[in-house]
Amino acid sequence: MTLEDLSARQRAFSEARDWFRWHTPKNLVMALTGEVGELTELFQWLTPEEAAAIMDDPDQHPKVLDEMADVLLYLVRLADVLGVDLLAAANAKIDRNETRFPPGVGRAAFER
Repeated sequence: MTLEDLSARQRAFSEARDWFRWHTPKNLVMALTGEVGELTELFQWLTPEEAAAIMDDPDQHPKVLDEMADVLLYLVRLADVLGVDLLAAANAKIDRNETRFPPGVGRAAFER
């Protein structure tokens, strides 16, 4: 499945439920923020080692998957509503980062 396919599926889901009136950019950004918060909550008090191993925890694994899916789905829906090609935007951002942070620069590049 491509991002385009996922976007079309989300759009159809929204249309079938007449949710378009609530899927404004502002509301979608707020919902996206809430879902990122729910994902963050799963990691909030973990040590770096516990966080790295979270997918090995049978109780946490499905929660992480659900929250990551929610983040992706709201981002894809927002992109659809705004007419943004997420793959093109992401590739353009990587292009800018490659110029901004050339190989071998090290930690100093992150402190700009």
